[in-house]
Amino acid sequence: MSESPSPDDAGLTTGALAHRLGVAPTTLRSWDRRYGIGPAVRADGRHRRWQPSDVAVLEAMCRLTSSGVPPADAARAAKDAVLRPAAEAEDAVPERTGTPGAPALGGGDVRQECRGLARAAVRLDAPAVAERLEAAVDRHGLAVAWQEVMVPTLHAVGRKWASSGDRYVEVEHLLSWQVSTALRRAPHAVVTGGREGGPGPVLLACVPGEQHSLPLEALNAGLLQLGVPTRMFGAAVPAEALTAAVRRLGPVAVVLWSQTRSTASLPLARHLADTRWGVTGARRAPTVVLGGAGWAGRPAPGLPRPTGLSEALTLLAGAQGHGTA
Repeated sequence: MSESPSPDDAGLTTGALAHRLGVAPTTLRSWDRRYGIGPAVRADGRHRRWQPSDVAVLEAMCRLTSSGVPPADAARAAKDAVLRPAAEAEDAVPERTGTPGAPALGGGDVRQECRGLARAAVRLDAPAVAERLEAAVDRHGLAVAWQEVMVPTLHAVGRKWASSGDRYVEVEHLLSWQVSTALRRAPHAVVTGGREGGPGPVLLACVPGEQHSLPLEALNAGLLQLGVPTRMFGAAVPAEALTAAVRRLGPVAVVLWSQTRSTASLPLARHLADTRWGVTGARRAPTVVLGGAGWAGRPAPGLPRPTGLSEALTLLAGAQGHGTA
């Protein structure tokens, strides 16, 4: 009698993979239908069985969408990153001994910009990284520089770290810090405290337990460029502090960032959406906007969930009465 295949040999079911990734099974089926990110093998021709290469593509997809990349773009990038030949994948982040490439900003080749930025990061050349990031923002604008240069390079460096026994962790830390610095230094409009009786600022915060704040920093920088007043609270803000800040500031909107399902708290989001201030008869409440992959697959009527940085900027600038044109 032959032995039954182990779960690893047979592949993961959709339900098991959804639990592992922290997304809903319907999300995986939707990605398969819309973007062709599905299992290479289907048992009995019908039932999905996800193999390691399929899982790697989906993990990359989740990382990209959690960073604000639109799903269609994230799907293409995830398949390209995981399924392309190993030699080409290595070229995404060259070895430390490589000769640095010349800046390619004038040629308009965004991929070359990413490679040049990655090379500078691998050399731990902070001044060169800062210069390339500033040039990318100047050339493309902040939103495009974030989505097309910063995020792909961060993920390329992350893949290099994951595949090399943690030898590149210092590279990822340096690059993340330089990206954060570039976002804070990006040119922005003069933002006042808001007119008397007008809408309050946009409050931006990671939910309790969430440490990944770079996408929120990109949103904050983009709003400041549009002249939208903000209050940036950063990573892992306690629920009590969020409630107190809402009552003190009277924000027009609150952006809650959650990168993983384990940190996403719909009760907290709804509590903030129900928090009101002002005199009787003219009380107001904020629009609560959900950001990050942690909220995926969790129905939240009345709580907008933008799919990327550009959509979030349009939504929040509109709430403040600022145009994005």
